[in-house]
Amino acid sequence: MPIEILMPALSPTMEEGTLAKWLVQEGDEVSSGDLLAEIETDKATMEFEAVEDGVIGKILVPAGAEGVAVNSPIAILLEDGESADDIQATPTAAPATATESAPEATPNAVSAAPAPAAPVAADGDRIFASPLARRIAANKGLDLATIQGSGPRGRIVKADVEGATASPTAKPAASASKPSAPPPAAKLPAGPDADTVLKMYADRDFEEVALDGMRKTIAARLTEAKQSIPHFYLRRDIKLDALLAFRSQLNKQLEKRGAKLSVNDFIIKACALALQEVPESNAVWANDRILKLSPSDVAVAVAIEGGLFTPVLKDADMKSLSALSAEMKDLATRARDRKLAPHEYQGGSFAISNLGMFGIDNFDAVINPPHGAILAVGAGTKKPVVNAEGELEVATVMSVTLSVDHRVIDGALGAQLLNSIVANLENPMAMLA
Repeated sequence: MPIEILMPALSPTMEEGTLAKWLVQEGDEVSSGDLLAEIETDKATMEFEAVEDGVIGKILVPAGAEGVAVNSPIAILLEDGESADDIQATPTAAPATATESAPEATPNAVSAAPAPAAPVAADGDRIFASPLARRIAANKGLDLATIQGSGPRGRIVKADVEGATASPTAKPAASASKPSAPPPAAKLPAGPDADTVLKMYADRDFEEVALDGMRKTIAARLTEAKQSIPHFYLRRDIKLDALLAFRSQLNKQLEKRGAKLSVNDFIIKACALALQEVPESNAVWANDRILKLSPSDVAVAVAIEGGLFTPVLKDADMKSLSALSAEMKDLATRARDRKLAPHEYQGGSFAISNLGMFGIDNFDAVINPPHGAILAVGAGTKKPVVNAEGELEVATVMSVTLSVDHRVIDGALGAQLLNSIVANLENPMAMLA
């Protein structure tokens, strides 16, 4: 029986995506684990693998189609011995728009019958099973909740249900809790409607730019963050002369290895160590509770075309400066190519946003929930300062601002955290001890 290949959910919040590129063509043989397509979410472009063996009988959604709903059919897979004649009814694919026009439907267009709806266990958790496995289970009267899947991430596949036999299942009690509703789709911030704004600028030349998934997500999340998180701000100036001299010395020694440390690498290390030195500040907000983390997982904002990523360097306090530098370069490169997996940009308790490279002296960054704080880093500039002996001298000074979630970190605790970061950066050799 032909199998529907469905649009996958590549992240917990994904509701639709863009089918960026097909890696197979109609008539190609595929095996479980073979790459089928590249799917764009609001944050990344990810590869989609086959979970069944067969032949690509029909591609339903063209490359470039946008707004394809999760779990909508995108292709038909034929099993061994089947042909295009076995495809009977055309399932409805649901792309909202496409950069390439889909071929016009013809009266004799055919495809597979839709698979049974994805089953749900009594406790509300979704049971992941291939379309073919669901059909076989339905025909045999099997309860998928009683079957252990052997596919990727516990997915139930054809082999798991072929040898299983039906057994009577008890009906769930009337008082059993209902499955939890899926999270609501991200909403854009309130403001003047589009028609009102368009009328306002009707006599001016402008270009209308449609919002992609990333820009919609940024707008929704940061509006929510600014409205719901009680931010407060702590500011300090940091003398960088000792760090710059130490960095120059280390880079000369690392030159043979092809490594080069940036000031940002030192900032990442300083923040990671500070989270260990002030462990109460290494925390995140979880709606009705606070989670205190043990490792120092530091997120770093990376600007890309049309938005930004915040890849997370896990256990940053345990890694050497050269290891942090190499990992950050790799994450930044793949972020700009939108090749990061969700686990690489989700999580962490603390973030860094550095605009110093753009000549910005200082700024206030918006906290990325559920983080407890974010450090905004400005440029290092030469300024007149008074030294410890009371003499006037010229020093390289960098201004930083710590944005803090007051629900998680109080003022005195935030001050301790920032003071620890400053101490680490002004005494960089101590970070290697």
